[in-house]
This record gives sequence, C-alpha cells and structure tokens, in this order.
Amino acid sequence: MIPLQVDSLIAPVLQVAVIMLATFGSEDLTCIAVGLLIGSGQLDILVGLSGCFLGIFVGDLGLWLIGFLIGLGLLRMTLVRRVVPLQRREVLRQWIDQRGPVALLAARFLPGTRLPLYLASGLLGQSFRKFALWTFLAALLWTPALVILVALLGEGVAGPAQLLLGTGWLTALVGAVILFLMIRVATLACTATGRGKLIARVSRLWRWEFWPSWLFYLPVFPWLAYLSLRYRGVLTWTAANPAIPHGGVVGESKHAILAQLREEWVVPSTLVPPGEPGSRIDQVRQLIERQGWRFPLILKPDAAQRGAGVKRVRDLVDVEKYLQEQPAAVVVQRYHPGPYEAGIFYYRLPSEETGHIFSVTDKVFPVLVGDGQSTLKQLIWRHPRYRMQACTFLTRHDQERGRILAEGEPFVLALAGNHCQGTMFRDGARLITPELERAVDTIARQFPGFFIGRFDVRYTDPEAFKAGRDLAIVELNGVTSESTNIYDPSWPLLRAYRTLFRQWSLLYRIGYANRQRGHASTGILALLGLVFDYYRGLRVDPLAD
Repeated sequence: MIPLQVDSLIAPVLQVAVIMLATFGSEDLTCIAVGLLIGSGQLDILVGLSGCFLGIFVGDLGLWLIGFLIGLGLLRMTLVRRVVPLQRREVLRQWIDQRGPVALLAARFLPGTRLPLYLASGLLGQSFRKFALWTFLAALLWTPALVILVALLGEGVAGPAQLLLGTGWLTALVGAVILFLMIRVATLACTATGRGKLIARVSRLWRWEFWPSWLFYLPVFPWLAYLSLRYRGVLTWTAANPAIPHGGVVGESKHAILAQLREEWVVPSTLVPPGEPGSRIDQVRQLIERQGWRFPLILKPDAAQRGAGVKRVRDLVDVEKYLQEQPAAVVVQRYHPGPYEAGIFYYRLPSEETGHIFSVTDKVFPVLVGDGQSTLKQLIWRHPRYRMQACTFLTRHDQERGRILAEGEPFVLALAGNHCQGTMFRDGARLITPELERAVDTIARQFPGFFIGRFDVRYTDPEAFKAGRDLAIVELNGVTSESTNIYDPSWPLLRAYRTLFRQWSLLYRIGYANRQRGHASTGILALLGLVFDYYRGLRVDPLAD
C-alpha cells in the first residue's frame, strides 16, 4: 500500500491532486490504497473517488497522446512502413474506430490490455473525441467498483486484487502479446477472406483431422513402445511385408509393386526411368502410340508419398514440362475417370489362409459450386471445409483464383485421393461385402509376401464395386500406409485412436510372425539411412492435381 497520510488540515483539492499523481505510478494499487483508507475512515469517499477517477482518466488521455506522438516519427521509418504498410494501418485504424468502444471498455477490466490498446489508439490515429468519450465511461464504471469493493471488504479483497492487477515485467509481456493478437485478429476480421482465415485457424484446435502429423501421432508413441516390448523389437513391423523392401516404409517403387499384381486388376501403367529428357519424351510418345492411350494421362514419381507430384497431363507439352522438372523415375498411368475412389486397408495373418478387409475409406473429392457473383478465392474462404486447406487449393489454382464462377457451375478443386491434397475421407464400412472381401483377398494372395497394406482403387459403379467386380488399383502401399477412415470428420478422436492402435497392433503381430518364419526386420541404422537418402534426393513438388 502506498504511504498516503491524510491530515484534516490538508485541503480536499490537495488530497485529490496527490491521489491523481499516485495513479500515474500505478492506477490499480492507488485505487486499492484509497479504498482501504476510505474503509478505515481516514479519507472522504468523494475525495478518494474523485482523485482516482481524474487520475485514471487523465492518464488514459496521456497514453493516447504518447502513442500519437510516437506514431508521428515511428510510422515514417522505412522498416516500420515495410512491416506495417499504409493499407494495413488504415484497416487497423478503421477497426479501432468501429469496434473501439467495446475494446476500450473491455480493456479497462482486463489486466495487461490497457497499455497496448491505448497506445495503439493514439499511434494509429483513432479519433481523440471518441477515445476520450469511451475511456471516460470506462473509468466511470471501473473506479467506483474497485474502490468501493475494497472499502467494503478491506484486506480480504485487497491482497488478491493486488496480485491480479500488479504491474511488472509479466504484465508488460502479457500486454505485448495481447496487442499482437489484437492486431492480428483486427487485420483478419476486417474482410470476408480474413474472417475465413481467422475461423480456419481457430477451428483447427478441435478439427483434429487437420492437425500436423507429429501432433496427431504423439499419443501413439507410448503404444508403439509397448508393442515394441511385447513383440521384441522396435522395428518388428518392418517384417510385415517381406515381398516389399523394408515392408514399404519409404522410397519403394510404386511400379515394381503394381507389377506383382495381375493386369486385369490394375490401372495400366509403365515406368519411365531417369535419363535424357528427349529420350524420355520419345518413350512416352511411343507408349501412347503402342498402347492406344489417349490424354489425359497421370504422371507421378515412382517413389513418393502423400500424393506428392501427382499430375494430370493433357498433351505432350505437359509431359515434357513434367519430365524436365522430375529427373527421377516416373510412372505414366492411364487416367481412370472414376468418378469414385476408395482406400481398402487389407491384412492377413501369416498363419491364415484368407485375409480380411480392415477398413474401407470412401474418398469425397472437393467440388465448389459457383453463385454467379463470387470469385473462386472468395468461395473457398467462405466454405466451412475448404477454407481449412485454402492455401493448397489457391496455390493449385493460382491462375483461376480471381475467376467468378457462373451460378451452378461446378469447379473441381482436387483430383488426387489424398487428405493432404484436399480430399475428404469418410468411413466406407457400408461398402464392405463378403464379395468385395473375397475379391480383395484373391488379389492380395497373388502377391506372395504381401500381408498388410492399402489398395487405392478407382471405380465407376458402387454396386459393382461392392460385388467385387469394379476394381481398378491405382496404388498399393505397404506398412506405413494408414487406415485412412480415421480422418472421417464425423468420428470422435478416441475412435480414430482406437482404430490406429489396432492397425499398429496388427503390423507388429504380422511382423513378429514373419520374423519367426525367418524374415528379418530392418535395423534402426538401415532405416535411418533409408529415410535420410529418400528425403535427401527428394525433388518432388508436394502439390498434386
């Protein structure tokens, strides 16, 4: 408590002046001290309230003036103009003018927010009259409430209030953080696009399907540690598919895997090895002529993950451009129009004669519908789902972002059946039938040494698909593939983790059984080297069509 001795001979005006000066050091501590003096009968309540109120109000005006004077010089600096350009300053100023009343009132009751907000109001040139009006009302509400509360309850409330409202480096730090967040929120909230960005960023907190992989997999690591102890090896799971190098961890040849399957089940493809660009283009031209293929075709790296580098090419010019950008081996695949695609996660225990479908993922490709007024960019940021991956879509369709779609006009945002490329995954349990399971098991058992993984399949007729007839395999992925139905947005998080835990249990179990049969798992150093070599040589555009 500040030392404020009240003498009956001191004029009330002088008492008010002393209290006002004290508020310039600490408004809240002065109010607490004055409340205690009023409660003990040492200070007149009218004098105390007047001194606190006038000191707080004058101090608020002083903060606006300091901010204004700083802004006169600071905003002329080249560095500041680059970081906060004139257009952004104008947006922030308009936000403060429009929403300032609520912000100024709220800041008076939120510790740590007054200093940054009041300085920013002056720095950005908020109307002084509006600022004075709303800070006057805020002080009029705040001052009597705090002073009278302390006067009535005494030390019982003074101690907690002092801890809550005390100044120091922590308050300054909190204030700086709050100012930064306020500026960011204000900048985003001023436009429809900005509001879409803001909503997308905030909603990522609970929309876990869009969490970063490292964050999503954190709870899985303790389970993997348990499985490693149970099945006697951290990398026991790499022995799950002896026919695929390292079980299919990373860097395996997509074309080599598809070549192990019967042609009638696979979308036709061929491998274009590394080499001189001209000869590679001639190889593709000859392939098209020999096979009678027509454009469009699908080109993708022979070794890549998560749909990276998958492109739909429409002519030989596109082929030439792609091969020049991708010097590594490339798979050329006939385009299957679908329009449906599914991920079938399959497993078979080495001791079993028949395998099982673990899950089916129904892939829903993103399609926008125009309204005749909005641009592609505006439609994406307005859409409750597509704005979650807006950067991916806008980068992919950079040349189209300003185009206004006609009313009812559909616009396909993604063709690759990967979640990170914008496709939505739904649990496709309704598609699983005994006929489908028999067909998939027949296909898988024709690949000796394959026991667990995911078939990515395109099909035309859902009923024929469920009957096990309409299956066109695009890819077969090994041990690091996922049961991708876990990303179904309607699933609770715990259900997704239960499915993922069960999937990893099968991987370890199958890997352990194969190891007992004489198949070695990959060593840690070998695996690290494999991953390092893969990413060191990776020259793939992560964005797919």
